[in-house]
Amino acid sequence: MGSLKIFHNGKIATNSKPYFVEAIAIEDGKIASVGRNSEILRLKTPDTKIVDLKGHTVIPGLNDSHLHIIRGGLHYNLELRWDGVPSLADALRMLKEQAARTPAPQWVRVVGGWNEFQFAERRMPTLDEINAVSPDTPVFVLHLYDRALLNAAALRAVGYTKDTPNPPGGEIQRDKTGNPTGMLIARPNAGILYSTLAKGPVLPYEDQLISSRHFMREMNRLGVTSAIDAGGGFQNYPSDYKVISELHERGEMTVRIAYNLFTQRPKHEIEDFQNWTSTTKLFQGDQTLRLNGAGEMLVFSAADFEDFLEPRPDLDGVLEKELERVVQHLAAQRWPFRLHATYNESIERFLNVFENVNRDVPFNGLHWFFDHAETVSDRNIERIAALGGGIAVQHRMAFQGEYFVDRYGAAAARRTPPIRRMLELGVPVGAGTDATRVASFNPFVSLYWLVSGRTVGGLELYPEENRMSREEALKLYTQGSSWFSTEDGSKGGLYPGQLADFAALNGDYFGVPEEEIKHLESELTVVGGEIVHASNDFMTMAPPALPSAQDWAPTGHYGGYHSEVSSSTAIHTHRCDIHVRHAALQNKLGEAIWGLGCDCFAF
Repeated sequence: MGSLKIFHNGKIATNSKPYFVEAIAIEDGKIASVGRNSEILRLKTPDTKIVDLKGHTVIPGLNDSHLHIIRGGLHYNLELRWDGVPSLADALRMLKEQAARTPAPQWVRVVGGWNEFQFAERRMPTLDEINAVSPDTPVFVLHLYDRALLNAAALRAVGYTKDTPNPPGGEIQRDKTGNPTGMLIARPNAGILYSTLAKGPVLPYEDQLISSRHFMREMNRLGVTSAIDAGGGFQNYPSDYKVISELHERGEMTVRIAYNLFTQRPKHEIEDFQNWTSTTKLFQGDQTLRLNGAGEMLVFSAADFEDFLEPRPDLDGVLEKELERVVQHLAAQRWPFRLHATYNESIERFLNVFENVNRDVPFNGLHWFFDHAETVSDRNIERIAALGGGIAVQHRMAFQGEYFVDRYGAAAARRTPPIRRMLELGVPVGAGTDATRVASFNPFVSLYWLVSGRTVGGLELYPEENRMSREEALKLYTQGSSWFSTEDGSKGGLYPGQLADFAALNGDYFGVPEEEIKHLESELTVVGGEIVHASNDFMTMAPPALPSAQDWAPTGHYGGYHSEVSSSTAIHTHRCDIHVRHAALQNKLGEAIWGLGCDCFAF
């Protein structure tokens, strides 16, 4: 048996009854007991490690139902994040500074997590502005699923000229003389955006290891302890999983990851899944890293990626035949699967296929689900429920709601997606972000969207009946998401038998004004009873500093999600390193006091 650890003097949300407790005891990485301070402290022995939560609100560790965390980690230290940056002037200043320090042949990349409605100026940067702040260093700025802006140096780097033809499904915008302007337009899919991004240099392997650890530490700062990785374009198995596998072997993962396998070969999808089901074992791994099933891409003919600046795409007539073959194989192998689905018209066709397969190969309790489902109808929710499926919802509408309203109207936006109806009909629902290339990876922005019904730009999308209470939203982001990795019953709550994953926040999630929810973060994050992040009130408990990123890396200067705490780049630049060095000094003092018999310091 492992030694007992007690966390006490908190406002601890359990996702059970009683909903709030003051203290928890942990043994062998799981919750052993919960209750009042006096009850739990009576359990201590001379070896018990005790942590005073100092009145902080504690929530179960957040579990993102749809996060591209593996791919995001490989590139995190390459990317300049505009997530949460309040003005275009700030964003362009950051871009100019980063261009000046980025060495050739690297690019400056702004890859998702922002939109123009978050800026005080309420507009996009222009190509002229991007060229002005970076005349020589290649710059690639991705905007949602609809476009990318490249400066002249980036156009030269990728080799796009007057003679370059438009690829299928995309447009290279041109001036009157036929030369590329630097604007790439997804019409109707994002293939041109991602294939162009893939032309840029990548980090060396050792730096990918560091980058992935930095991304997980950033997720820990935001209270995330688990994520379900949805694969993604240009994320090949097993080559692009070597980094996360090595970190797992080293014991250096701080976010639990269940990953899905995403086919990369149009017209050869069935071959990929036949290969993977014969050469891998479902759920191989452990509670830190495990294979979760197939998707979110099952066949390319069924890809209905949303771009609300463009009409709804008409999917290929061959999708039924191709999708049926893949789903029949997965169901026969008892492999869970997920499928990206934005529009009800697409979901209607997908469900026709699933019902046909179910008649021959019953799903019979198999965990399968749709991702997104923004415009799903009540009738199709009923069909999903009848087949035992779930729906993973993400806050993409918080970033694209204004575009949806412009195209389809405010009335249609009132239930995008209809989460309340999903819950009423008994469909499992898990919350997440779909980060990093469209929405931000910050879970508190997603929780804010669920509770307030507003976009990051402040547009009210949903009436009260399609909003979640704070307790409901938290449950979707914890217990709800656990169903989607077939781990329901083992994580998502803080009560006996559950994994000891939780976060002590810098504000009371249940009591702060609604607008402040999106600015919350964790001051103490624990995974399996071990501290993986600590700051501010818990600085002395901080884990060792991570290896540094390359000195030019954007994350070393600006961090990940923009922090409202720091008012200047100079303060923000090295705040994490300064905190960790300060914590190391305090830890030495703490160890000395611990040696005198005090039980109030961290382990």
